[in-house]
Amino acid sequence: MLADQMINRVGYVHTKSFLHRDIKPDNFLVGLGRRANQVYVIDFGLAKKFRDSNNQHIPYRENKNLTGTARYASMNTHLGIEQSRRDDLESLGYVLMYFLRGSLPWQGLKAGTKKQKYERISEKKVSTSIESLCRGYLSDFASYFHYCRSLRFDDKPDYAYLKRLLRDLFIREGFQFDYVFDWTILKYQQSQISTPPSRGIGLAAGPSSGLPLASANNDGQSGGKDGRYIGWSSTDPTRRRNSGPIAIDGIVSREKAPVTNDLTGSKDAMLPSSNFFRSSGSARPKCHLKQQP
Repeated sequence: MLADQMINRVGYVHTKSFLHRDIKPDNFLVGLGRRANQVYVIDFGLAKKFRDSNNQHIPYRENKNLTGTARYASMNTHLGIEQSRRDDLESLGYVLMYFLRGSLPWQGLKAGTKKQKYERISEKKVSTSIESLCRGYLSDFASYFHYCRSLRFDDKPDYAYLKRLLRDLFIREGFQFDYVFDWTILKYQQSQISTPPSRGIGLAAGPSSGLPLASANNDGQSGGKDGRYIGWSSTDPTRRRNSGPIAIDGIVSREKAPVTNDLTGSKDAMLPSSNFFRSSGSARPKCHLKQQP
């Protein structure tokens, strides 16, 4: 559910000739009310145009300083190579693995200075193979990273392929497209315990249930409907399917300081990760997302 929308968001930013350059959990929000099933991307303080006024791609450069958040930065970014579309998508892959694993192998490294910390993160990232990073999870995630790293500097990524890769995994794992996140149901159930309704209501979304209604998809730039979500297992008898796609115009801009790093603490809320993917027999760690009013 998150992966599909997040790829759409990054792809839409790219259609406007911009790179985000700071893809991380903190920069994705979920809406409230009728928008509770919509993911937003925010914080374009480090964004950069990758096409000039003549629609020409920016030139390949090396010896660039690290821009973005080291924990989620692509390999090429650590190596000082100018960022392009492939790097946003590789960073998104690290975010998805963080949601799945609960942590990344290069977290918690100690160093005396920021520069030394970035160097240690880079060394650990280089020495961690894709297969090792994705071990214990299905091979589709390794395929995602292999594809991103196979792209040349100015290649246009096949966003539809990446979404299809993860959607096929979603279907094989037996999840149900119901357009509602786990935490939405959890909040609803908690509200019913604290404030019993005056009349019986079901779990289907609607005005009387307190769950968000699905709304029309109006994002023509995202490469198709955004109503393919990763949520509860189809074997869960408490879940009912919502009808219709949701709106996906989730682009929110917020300025920031021109420097970001991996040393700041996260203020994200802890949320269940079952909205993403499940790997058979593996633990289900928590993931971070904020809510956008």
